[in-house]
Amino acid sequence: MNWINNFVRPRINSIFSRRETPENLWHKCSACGTMLFHRELSDNLNVCTNCNHHMGLTPRARFANLFDGGVFTEVAVPDPKADPLQFRDQKKYPDRMRAAQKGTGEKEAMLVATGEMGRTPIVAAAQDFSFMGGSMGMYVGNAIIAAAQEAVKLHRPLILFSAAGGARMQEGILSLMQMPRTTVAVEMVKEAGLPYIVVLTHPTTGGVTASYAMLGDVHIAEPNALICFAGPRVIEQTIREKLPEGFQRAEYLLDHGMLDRVTHRMQMRDELITITRMLINLPPAIKGDLPPPAPEAEAPAEANSTEPPAGSAA
Repeated sequence: MNWINNFVRPRINSIFSRRETPENLWHKCSACGTMLFHRELSDNLNVCTNCNHHMGLTPRARFANLFDGGVFTEVAVPDPKADPLQFRDQKKYPDRMRAAQKGTGEKEAMLVATGEMGRTPIVAAAQDFSFMGGSMGMYVGNAIIAAAQEAVKLHRPLILFSAAGGARMQEGILSLMQMPRTTVAVEMVKEAGLPYIVVLTHPTTGGVTASYAMLGDVHIAEPNALICFAGPRVIEQTIREKLPEGFQRAEYLLDHGMLDRVTHRMQMRDELITITRMLINLPPAIKGDLPPPAPEAEAPAEANSTEPPAGSAA
């Protein structure tokens, strides 16, 4: 044995066999800068454990928490025409779409699903802000129409989670046409006598706010969510005045009557179960995994009667 076998070879082996540490084990809170372990952050539904800042949450992660046992069935959405305007800025529109699909693993910016929430059958739709800013294009319009049709068909409440930067500029006027289309879809649900509940998450802006996001029977927002048509920076530059503190944030809108509730994400499911069951005249949900007890069978009339049976002695 010599120094090559005792020192050099083990050293070389250790260098080449060194395991790479994954880069996504820790996430930095964009509000307070705290480094959060990924499992802890995931268990807390992407809410910072230090400052309660609500970070973005994908529709699949949201549905996994919303539906009983994380079980849901996706609703098929018709595909619109790809790149109808042949739009190109720094990139071609199809190239941007492929990049967004690769980065998110999703087909488009909205997911529609059916399932049970606290043993209450519902239809849910959620926007994905990480997919091109959750922008409202023809697919999102088709998704909301599909969700509304499914809700009417199954006679179930519709719950929508909004998160968008507005209309998708690559689809131009076709994107703006989704505002009246989605408004008609919401009216279909209301005409069927079904609840339509909107949960506004950060951010909900532009044409989305001007259409289906503000047409709910009940409006709930996550804490500190930005909810507006034009952003505060644009308004300040236009009116040349400083806006109030917290302007266009969820708490400000709640104080001024634009929202019904501001609810922490960890309590959102229980809140939605309670509100939904109230709106469809169901009794409060029973906590736990056991099914509700069966109603007791009514006692026969003979058992409740005080009259003696026929033929008996007086």
